Amino acid sequence: MNKSLDVITIGRSSVDLYGVQIGGRLEDMGSFHKYIGGSPTNMAAGTARLGLRSALITRVGDEHMGRFIREELAREGVDVTGVKTDPERLTALVLLGIRDEDRFPLIFYRENCADMALCEDDIDEALIARSRSVVATGTHLSHPRTEKAVLKALELARKHGARTALDIDYRPNLWGVAGHGDGESRFVESGKVTAKLQSTLRLFDLIVGTEEEFHIAGGSTNTIEALRAVRAVSTATLICKRGAAGAVALTGAIPDRLDEGESGPGYPIEVFNVLGAGDGFMSGLIKGWLEDAPWPRALQYANACGAFAVSRHGCTPAYPSLEELDFFLKRGIKDKALRKDGELEQIHWATNRHNDWSTMRVFAFDHRMQLEAMAGATPEKIGRFKELCLKAALEVQGGRPGYGILCDNRLGRRALHAASGTGLWVGRPVEWPGSRPLTLEPELGPDFGGLDEWALENVVKVLCFCHPDDDAQMRASHEETIKRLFAATRRNRLEFLLEIIPSKVGPVDDDTTAVLIRRFYEIGIYPDWWKLEPMASSAAWEKACAAINENDPHTRGIVVLGLDAPEAELAASFKVAAGFPLVKGFAVGRTIFAQAARDWLAGTIADAEAIEDIQARYQRLCTIWDEARSASQDNNAAGPSRRRV
Repeated sequence: MNKSLDVITIGRSSVDLYGVQIGGRLEDMGSFHKYIGGSPTNMAAGTARLGLRSALITRVGDEHMGRFIREELAREGVDVTGVKTDPERLTALVLLGIRDEDRFPLIFYRENCADMALCEDDIDEALIARSRSVVATGTHLSHPRTEKAVLKALELARKHGARTALDIDYRPNLWGVAGHGDGESRFVESGKVTAKLQSTLRLFDLIVGTEEEFHIAGGSTNTIEALRAVRAVSTATLICKRGAAGAVALTGAIPDRLDEGESGPGYPIEVFNVLGAGDGFMSGLIKGWLEDAPWPRALQYANACGAFAVSRHGCTPAYPSLEELDFFLKRGIKDKALRKDGELEQIHWATNRHNDWSTMRVFAFDHRMQLEAMAGATPEKIGRFKELCLKAALEVQGGRPGYGILCDNRLGRRALHAASGTGLWVGRPVEWPGSRPLTLEPELGPDFGGLDEWALENVVKVLCFCHPDDDAQMRASHEETIKRLFAATRRNRLEFLLEIIPSKVGPVDDDTTAVLIRRFYEIGIYPDWWKLEPMASSAAWEKACAAINENDPHTRGIVVLGLDAPEAELAASFKVAAGFPLVKGFAVGRTIFAQAARDWLAGTIADAEAIEDIQARYQRLCTIWDEARSASQDNNAAGPSRRRV
């Protein structure tokens, strides 16, 4: 049978609420970041980031947190066929903090939680048969119901020729041998736990744990004796993690010293957060295991992925992409605090972004100044008109990918908030309209603290009227504002769109836009998106695209703005821009809504007529873009193109 999956993980799934403040007690945490959590869930996402086709078997609640886990896994590329929704139980929750390099307080909220209701009926043989491997974790061996589910999955895995692995993942309080306040505890002796683990160890080809976890699996606090007890009941390859000393692979008889096992290179980095490091390690190990890499190479992957986790905030968010891992293995360590390595963090951010936005048909109605200048306009009426714009956008979108809007919060708040969760790409402006030098909307606050309130799906869009001939004072003002804004945007985990319009400031030629782009990269600005004015010259587009690709090969791309051009002019500019793969689409506003806005604000047309007019114009532009891109692809397929930059 065709193996369409590389790995299925099975077991815990939770929402992690990670304390943002570092160095304080969990009691004193003032804010938290929300991530997916639970060892199997972390591993499913971690292996997906490394290019493996992964799936997860678990249960989540029929509520907001359960939907968050399901949606986040899907965004990470994890197959969620085996994620069952439990109508009776809540999704598990974990509160975590970083006190110092030795203390990481955490509390598990898992009383009758959804994932502990996993049962045999949840195990689908067809799903198991699709996978090359099944990975279980220890917690789901702690309860008769979940144990039966795991054992059934392992039995089916063996039936269909899949490999099996166990991450011992011993959490004493989840086995009922430590109290709720001891979530940080990693080892409590228990003959009952040892007996339960030893009854299942024969079912695995690979068993992974820390020295303490092998102590519980082997029933001895002497590591060599414990490993030999495990070997007595299992022929699996044993991977013993040793913290800063790395890890060893033991494939045969257990030697007298761990140093005699096979090992891979370790990475001396700053210990910032050990929570989730084992799941990062396991993700890298699974990659090497399924590649049939020599154990030293597999352990190198594992140690590197564990190093990323140890140096960053959170579990899954810390894990590397394949591109990031390859870069790290080739370049090595520059700063032992990996999260402070700017080059590495840029690759981490850019290669782990969610969602496919390879096509961008964006209706921009973030205009403020232009609408305020129209006859009959009031803030309230402008707000209502923007709700009509959103309705038109949703009609054109029809639930399909590749559509978006630009909408402001000051005049378009209701439309902006209503767009959340619709599947639209949502950009939100921060510049004060028409300002030069660049000034930002007051709602951001002097320290840009207003970004704390933004939905994570909102993209920060800033328009800068700048030109290579700007005097030193003007340039410095623009650059300082954008540098501070970019830093605040990343701090708040938001994507960043930089729009530049030099033609409103001075004369432009084929080099103008490229010069500006290179300057922003020079000062450390790496936009996720560029929004550029239409350039009629292919040479200008080639130079702009080259400037971006030379500095950031992982950028999302470019969208073309409209500048209130007539539809025919836009069609001509789209024809040129569509020849460049880096241009993903358009972000156009007044060409779509201007006439309807004037008529509606003047009271000469009703809501339905305005929506119909906007919808028709937006749909035509989408069609024009799609046809231009299709024609360009046909031309490229017919022969080499110099525009492939």
